[in-house]
Amino acid sequence: MRAQRGVVSPHRHPYQRGRCPANVRFFDTHRTTTTPGGRLVFHVFAALAEFIRELIIEDTNEGLAAARARGQQLGRPPAMTAEQIRHARALLTQPDATIVSIARLFGVSRSTIYKYIPELKTGSDHQAIEVPTARPELQLAPAEDPIK
Repeated sequence: MRAQRGVVSPHRHPYQRGRCPANVRFFDTHRTTTTPGGRLVFHVFAALAEFIRELIIEDTNEGLAAARARGQQLGRPPAMTAEQIRHARALLTQPDATIVSIARLFGVSRSTIYKYIPELKTGSDHQAIEVPTARPELQLAPAEDPIK
């Protein structure tokens, strides 16, 4: 088990300078942190761990920069494509379409619909959105009756 990844300043760490009765004992070397030699070994290990941590961060940042230079998309992909957003806007012009039903149709949450169609946040009625041409092939299937 790793004790720590960095060096903690003595004034901020309660286990330093004898403020706390706890101490670390290295069973294979018979050293403890109560002796000067034990504290030296502990701090050397902590410094090495911090150095390794910084190398990992540096390598990660270099990898991210290289991926950006190659034009790779980093992070999570968008929940909806531009075509799906256009489709959702068109569905919102239909009187029987609700935000919940549209969200279910695309497999996203209501908040995702609000995120991708920000003008919904300003108006309380989704019928206020005007889409120039609503295509008939974008009809929303009738909702099933929940009480059967």
